[in-house]
Amino acid sequence: MKTKIRPLGDRILVKRLDEDKEQRSTGGIIIPDTAKEKPMEGKVVAAGPGRRTDDGKIQKLDVKVGDRVLMSKYAGTEVKIEGDEYLIMREDDVLGVIVG
Repeated sequence: MKTKIRPLGDRILVKRLDEDKEQRSTGGIIIPDTAKEKPMEGKVVAAGPGRRTDDGKIQKLDVKVGDRVLMSKYAGTEVKIEGDEYLIMREDDVLGVIVG
């Protein structure tokens, strides 16, 4: 997928990875999408060039396009691009990269 947004600085564009669309409680009640917590796992779709240090140099990001990441619960700003929801967040909001 080719995105039409290029994040600036140390920001990344992340698409949340959806879990099962329909979830049921242990009692069999269907939990609607609005009541579910949003997944904390996502895939990096685009990344900025990196953070500018005090001496003016660019420090590259640790994450790259295609990485599966764990992010903090309320991280980033939600944006809608061509009907799909994404998050734009700083690299600092990424808790870790999922390996394997």
